[in-house]
Amino acid sequence: MTTPIETTGSATEVPPGSPLADAPAKKIEGRSPGRIAWDRLKRDKVALAGGAVVLLLIVVAIIAPLLTSLLGHPIDEPHPDQIDPDLGLPKYPFGGMSADYLLGVDPTFGRDVFSRIVYGARISLTVAFLAAGVSVVIGVVMGAAAGYFGGWIDALISRVMEVLLAFPQLLFSIALVSVMPNSLLGLTGSGVRMAILVLVIGFFGWPYIGRIVRGQTLSLREREFVDAARSLGAGSGHIVFREMLPNLVAPIIVYTTLIIPTNILSEAALSFLGAGVKPPTPSWGQMLSDATKIYQVDPTYMVIPGLAIFITVLAFNLFGDGLRDALDPKGN
Repeated sequence: MTTPIETTGSATEVPPGSPLADAPAKKIEGRSPGRIAWDRLKRDKVALAGGAVVLLLIVVAIIAPLLTSLLGHPIDEPHPDQIDPDLGLPKYPFGGMSADYLLGVDPTFGRDVFSRIVYGARISLTVAFLAAGVSVVIGVVMGAAAGYFGGWIDALISRVMEVLLAFPQLLFSIALVSVMPNSLLGLTGSGVRMAILVLVIGFFGWPYIGRIVRGQTLSLREREFVDAARSLGAGSGHIVFREMLPNLVAPIIVYTTLIIPTNILSEAALSFLGAGVKPPTPSWGQMLSDATKIYQVDPTYMVIPGLAIFITVLAFNLFGDGLRDALDPKGN
């Protein structure tokens, strides 16, 4: 006959020798905010898939020369033997796809589309990440200053952000590219164009993250830890960058991942309009621009760079949305 467990008051006493008494006590471990966010992100399979695609694209951009040497051909090497001299189109179907040319060839010179797509990923991601870095640095500094100091500083910075948000970025970029020299600060050709794209896209993109940081700073400056730091004699710079900025890391990371796909689209649009990198340096937008002349007879040449842009932007957006849900579940 089993002996019942005796209870006294609200506590339960386990008799010696029972299975419950012999079981090892489980150690209670606290979870850091980063661990909690990671556990939430792991449950979002769509965001993880987007993150995997983003990671794959970054790796492809880094090892572009190796991939080109193993699976493709030099980006500016013409292959006229792949073009039908009578029709001016690739000899093989689907844009000239074959074992040697995995994604076909361009109809004009017979250059390998696979190699140009891979190097185009390097151009697009480089411009997008550097421009996002410029936007984040300016946006965080200006947004934090506007939110913390308030008054005329807040009013001035807010008006500047409103003007930049209404400014025609594409027209300004085209005009700037047309008057820039071919060499600048040691950069030549496509290097100058890339630097201009980074500065223009980054400069006109900072108001988006600046408004987010300003709103968060307005809330944080009323918190007790800010009053405590101020009462201990901490200066404004210490409070903003040492006390408040660590609490802004999560929204900054989230909105950075959402700015990057916008930058990719901006770079593609500028390249499509002729304000991007110079040929023969490949760009997805430039390839789309070339394809508009022949898409009716060779649609594959338009579909491939279009799919590259679509998949890249979709992957960043899915990952950014999932990261936002994981780091800021109350903001949804």
